[in-house]
Amino acid sequence: MKEGEIVNLLHSQDQFLKSGAKSSVEDRISILKKFKACIKAHEQDIIEAVYKDFQKPEFEVLTTELFVAYKEVNLFIKKLKNWSRPKSVSSAWLNFPSSDKIYHVPWGKILVIAPWNYPFQLAITPVIGALACGNSVVLKPSEHAPYTADVLEKIISEVFEAEQAKVIQGAVETAKLLLEQKWDYVFFTGSVPVGRIVSQQIAKHMTPHTLELGGKNPCIVDASANLDVAAKRICWGKFLNAGQTCIAPDYLLIDSKIKAKFQDKLISTLKEFYADGTYNDYARLIHDSHFDRLTNLLKDQSIIFGGETDSETNFLSPTLVESPDFSSPLMEEEIFGPILPLYSYSSFAELDTTITSFDKPLSLYVFSKSKDFVRRVNENFDFGGGVINDTIVHFVNDKLPFGGVGASGLGNYHGRASFETFTRKKSIVNRKTWLDIPIKYPPYTRVDAFKSFLNLFR
Repeated sequence: MKEGEIVNLLHSQDQFLKSGAKSSVEDRISILKKFKACIKAHEQDIIEAVYKDFQKPEFEVLTTELFVAYKEVNLFIKKLKNWSRPKSVSSAWLNFPSSDKIYHVPWGKILVIAPWNYPFQLAITPVIGALACGNSVVLKPSEHAPYTADVLEKIISEVFEAEQAKVIQGAVETAKLLLEQKWDYVFFTGSVPVGRIVSQQIAKHMTPHTLELGGKNPCIVDASANLDVAAKRICWGKFLNAGQTCIAPDYLLIDSKIKAKFQDKLISTLKEFYADGTYNDYARLIHDSHFDRLTNLLKDQSIIFGGETDSETNFLSPTLVESPDFSSPLMEEEIFGPILPLYSYSSFAELDTTITSFDKPLSLYVFSKSKDFVRRVNENFDFGGGVINDTIVHFVNDKLPFGGVGASGLGNYHGRASFETFTRKKSIVNRKTWLDIPIKYPPYTRVDAFKSFLNLFR
């Protein structure tokens, strides 16, 4: 879309919001049900589109794209009425007599910029929350997943008028053009470098925003861990979606006493996962430049396992790398692909030095049977969210706010947290008129009395 068309669209969304059309909770629940039905009707289209974009297996589309979306829309349908009720709070006695309430009101026009790695789920989930809360939405899906973007546009156009929700497709220039407009809220999911750009661009309008980013997520394997279970859960979480997951383990820190043994278990697990050698149950990298970036990161590295490539299909097999130098390009930023560096550690101090040398991660994982060790990890390291004895599964619990800290993100969402994100709190004090204590009005003849009263707070 050209700038003039975007400006006209935002004007129509403003008018829609001011009109109050379809703004009641009942109206919003009704349209969420219609939205859900449309997603269901296009399930096969979604599965085929994501496969066309990067050969994501059907099972992974069902579990990591559709399942998460259905959970979110079902929760809003069930809970929206209760969440939306004004909350009464006790009033300040200085305001006696009064009744005080907190109202959750929509922000207004919301821009959602979605990534390519989970192109349906990471686009549709924030859209569900934003629309459920009474906002209008413009969704900019990733140009790197064009087939999924087309399905998203089709679904949203079938359910909503443009003044309520609209998909705008395009590449970097389109994103820049959208970010130049004045929004009431911006929700961005993507890389840390692009997140910084987004934050800078919307700062001129002081636009509130959420940034769902990423980082170098550590995964610690303590000597007390169940190594068989740990190997399976780490390989699953890391190589799901061909490693293109913002909360995937980025590197392993393995107790030196079990390093060799655990390395063997990782290798045997990967051989078991992909025993037929076809990698039909394994996604491909999203595009040529991402393939080139990751294969270049492997240059001069000590590959323990994997490393097979096919540039025609952007295939990079699950790859284990032995202790790359921390100053190497592989460890400079989030890997975001099927490459897993393996390090050993001999003390907690060594763990601390390694983990704190990077920015605060989006996620941290620890495998251990020792409650004391887990406690020390949780107390010593700052991260967005984590799991004990598994990886990435915290994402699916809609009762847990999902988000980062520091460079890994700002704000959170999922379930009730999405409701809190896509509304703002409006505080109202309703003063009664049957009593009006005159002490606050000039002339101020009761100064000494108020000084005595103030002593209660000094």
